[in-house]
Amino acid sequence: MTKIFVLAFAAISSAAVAQTPAANPMPDGSRDMYVGLGVVSKARYEGADERKTRAMPVVQFQWSNGAFISAIGAGIHLSRVPQVEFGPLLDVQPRRHESGTGGDAGGIDGARFSLVAMPASLPANRLAGMDEIHARLQAGGFLNLYLSPEWRLTSSALYGAGNARHGARLDLGVQRLAINLGAYHRITLGAGITVVNRSHNAAFFGVSEEESVNSGNAMYAPAGGLKDVRLGARWNWTLAPAWILTSNVHGTRLLGDARRSPLVERPTNLTVSTAIAYRF
Repeated sequence: MTKIFVLAFAAISSAAVAQTPAANPMPDGSRDMYVGLGVVSKARYEGADERKTRAMPVVQFQWSNGAFISAIGAGIHLSRVPQVEFGPLLDVQPRRHESGTGGDAGGIDGARFSLVAMPASLPANRLAGMDEIHARLQAGGFLNLYLSPEWRLTSSALYGAGNARHGARLDLGVQRLAINLGAYHRITLGAGITVVNRSHNAAFFGVSEEESVNSGNAMYAPAGGLKDVRLGARWNWTLAPAWILTSNVHGTRLLGDARRSPLVERPTNLTVSTAIAYRF
């Protein structure tokens, strides 16, 4: 139970960081699997002021050969050195349309609310009239380095985001793993940054001339660079040998050209989730 438990957000956020579970050596032919269900509350899209609450499946599978499925990504651990984790990584960039990021299936009625009134000079829904961003499969890899059994540096690189499939992102982070609070409670802390190329920022934060006419947003052509910084914490509560309650809170602050986009209503967003999962 000391490994990182990753929540699977069912196509709800293009900003979801591709996380890799800690390598967990197991006997040949064995597996370790979690499935469950919970709820997540988060911004309607990156930089939105309005929030959306919906049901959330929980998925994490690991096999003794190093392969894993975690959240909306999959990969394989290739390293045989305990202090280093690396391998290929696949991840899904969710769809973004006028109602926000991801589909409406599993949504909870009446759970949307706005924290700040929109100025009259701006469109009430800044995604209205913007081109839909289709779901895309991204490919890349990950590299994690352990500074000690409790601390690890994480990194992942992915390519293929956006309708043109040219968006690239690099996620760098540090994690404090498995802080024990008694026999049944563990907390994991993390912090990180995201760097993207011009195509990625243009896909999610840019406004073309045609989109400007259709949406009322000002034209905007962002460059690449540092996109955001983030802080997060995860609390795992072992309810029984096969049952776990996992809760997560993390905040993201948009920076640079992403922050200056006319689509951004609130540069700092908080995501909160909780779920119960069964291990088998």
